Amino acid sequence: MKPASFDYIRPGSRAEILAALAAHGDDGKILAGGQSLVAAMNFRLARPEVLIDINGTKDLDYLQPSGDSLAIGALTRHAAFHKPVVDGPLGPLLAKVVRNIAHYPIRQRGTFTGSLAHADPASEWCLVATTLDAEMLIVNAEGERRCRAGDFFKGTFTTAVGAQDLLAEVRLPLLDDGWRSGFYEFSRRAGDFALAMSLAALKLENGRITEARLGVGGVADRAIRLHALENELAGKAPSRELFEDVAASAKAAIKPSEDIHASADYRRDLIRTVVLRALTEAAA
Repeated sequence: MKPASFDYIRPGSRAEILAALAAHGDDGKILAGGQSLVAAMNFRLARPEVLIDINGTKDLDYLQPSGDSLAIGALTRHAAFHKPVVDGPLGPLLAKVVRNIAHYPIRQRGTFTGSLAHADPASEWCLVATTLDAEMLIVNAEGERRCRAGDFFKGTFTTAVGAQDLLAEVRLPLLDDGWRSGFYEFSRRAGDFALAMSLAALKLENGRITEARLGVGGVADRAIRLHALENELAGKAPSRELFEDVAASAKAAIKPSEDIHASADYRRDLIRTVVLRALTEAAA
């Protein structure tokens, strides 16, 4: 199929982007990588009257440490993370996660912030942002605001980004050398959407877990951070028994979604598996 007719504009600066968003509102749609948007337009699931192509705004394409976080601009492609982009545990973690995103050609065009703004429940980057408590910078013609990942994702394909807003930057916390991470995703074929996935980050000191971050994605209308289970991990020594107990608690705590790809019971079993494997990898 082909998309419905639309107008196309290509702003050359952030100010021009925000002016275009203010002028067109609900009728306009940002085009960055377009790996989800263009497919939806071709099936006529999305029918924007105006495409606002931000690819001419080069100052939105950046990756740079800033204080205690990694700043990621709106035009940073998935492929930028194929190699560690920052020293410390965060760089290898992002390089591990990115290779689970779709296929190589898609990673050359799709963008990190575009994935967050799209808010697909099976998005790997949405899980990373949720688990690590990313900070989002949302801008419009009236000014800017910041929010944490827990307040950003509202549900399937729904976020705190309004019709006149641009998600201009995302900041992930830099992890010091005491942190270890694990990521595990289950999909039926390489490049398919995940049926379940988990991200675990553990800070170890003197053989004990002093801090933990644990999240699950692909099983509900958004990624879920498991705060209660993070507290259960804190202060304890890593062990198979501990991780099995936490994985069983995750399975019991989450009411998974059901669709043509997997039943709720199947996803519930997957939750236990992906959490156990992410934690085991992090401890190793």
